Amino acid sequence: MTTEVPDEHPRSDSLRTRHRIEAGVDAGLTHKQGLIAEGRGEAFDYLLGERTIPSAERAERAAAAHLLRAEQPVISVNGNAAALVPDGIVALADATGATIEVNLFNRTDERVAAIADHLRAHGATEVEGEHADARIPGLASERAKVAADGIHAADVVLVPLEDGDRAEALDEMGKVEVVVDLNPLSRSPQVAAVPVVDNLVRAIPNIAAHARALADRSAADRERAIDEFDREEALEAAEQTIRTGELD
Repeated sequence: MTTEVPDEHPRSDSLRTRHRIEAGVDAGLTHKQGLIAEGRGEAFDYLLGERTIPSAERAERAAAAHLLRAEQPVISVNGNAAALVPDGIVALADATGATIEVNLFNRTDERVAAIADHLRAHGATEVEGEHADARIPGLASERAKVAADGIHAADVVLVPLEDGDRAEALDEMGKVEVVVDLNPLSRSPQVAAVPVVDNLVRAIPNIAAHARALADRSAADRERAIDEFDREEALEAAEQTIRTGELD
């Protein structure tokens, strides 16, 4: 049953996000464990004021610059990401020339195919991951299965949502990682070149908007967006916002 959420409800955005995850489970996109992950992330987002803080905005601009500069950028997609921001993922891929690849911890052929079809229904022309013909070294889970000409060959990988083991393994491979994670203390943002501490539903459209803007700027401007970003400052700012509740 679909529940209509009134716009005037004080938690309307959060409730709509929950319903997207529920619908993702029903459609075979999202694993039931994704419900727990969404709830955990929502708690951190609440402490961040459910907004994109300034340090996250700078991270999103740097992320866009990295994706534009990359020779082979890849956007990794799991079930939650596919359920939450399919249009945003496709728009980001279009803005940066990135490949979209499905990569799952709780992997089945049926789920991979369902997510790939879902992304194509939202405008994706090519989706990697259904034929995983390579592995990420040092990773024992199903996350290790990747496309040889996708994540395995990528120089920049955008990793949505918390996934510490894979983030560490990709770092060991020498890849530039952009990680979107609402918990600044988790392993994923701690190893990322660009930790984006923001809600995925805001971060993906924001990165795409920055990419479109930077695409019209000089290469020097894109390099400046990368060079001026301070990952340690971004993590510290997010942690302090969460701990103190100082939202302004």
